[in-house]
Amino acid sequence: MSTIAPQKILGVLGGMGPAASAEFLRLLACRAPAEKDQEHPRVYLLSDPGIPDRTAAVEGSGNDPTGRIREGLENLARWGADILACPCNTAHVFIDRFAAGLPVPFLHIVEETVAAAGVKSPRGSWLLATTGTIRSGLYADYARRAGYSFYAVKAQGQVQRCVELVKAGAEKEAGELLRVIVEDLWRTRDIPVVTACTELPLAYAASGLPAEKNVSSLAALADACLATLYPGWRFAA
Repeated sequence: MSTIAPQKILGVLGGMGPAASAEFLRLLACRAPAEKDQEHPRVYLLSDPGIPDRTAAVEGSGNDPTGRIREGLENLARWGADILACPCNTAHVFIDRFAAGLPVPFLHIVEETVAAAGVKSPRGSWLLATTGTIRSGLYADYARRAGYSFYAVKAQGQVQRCVELVKAGAEKEAGELLRVIVEDLWRTRDIPVVTACTELPLAYAASGLPAEKNVSSLAALADACLATLYPGWRFAA
């Protein structure tokens, strides 16, 4: 396709966590159909790592992040963003409470990841996510609407530990732990895993596991943003 710089501006609410937000921006840059700076999209990033912990809020042990998340997204729209995205899956538990009232379109990471999983593995996938996302039923709800099946992981505490390790900058250790978790899953059912927490694609990349057996929520959201910014675009894997 002939590349013309997008006229729409993407607003990204990040910082949940910072490494995942940085990887999201990297994916936007490396997957965009651009050959020079001027063909890339304009992106406004509001990185707010001070937003209260989403899993703790779901579990009732932390402060409610809804107001601060909403304020961040509305600020991005005020700055001039035409499209909004948030590369944090668990945040969508709270975003769903007010997304319909946002002043500009919002691209939903869960919807996009479920759709990507359905394309890669119609017979289902293992779901790897934060404890907050799992307990909220967020992915289960969206999968049910799409007629898709996710398989639950018994070692949820270890998956959550992988997330925490990435947030602490220990991606190698996170990858080693994730490899053990996933190889055990594949001995039970050999289907792809969906990394439905935005730290988990980073752990997966450090694990040495085959890239083609992962559905990354970060990549699914990045692709949805690029498809909106560049009409007719489709990522060629």
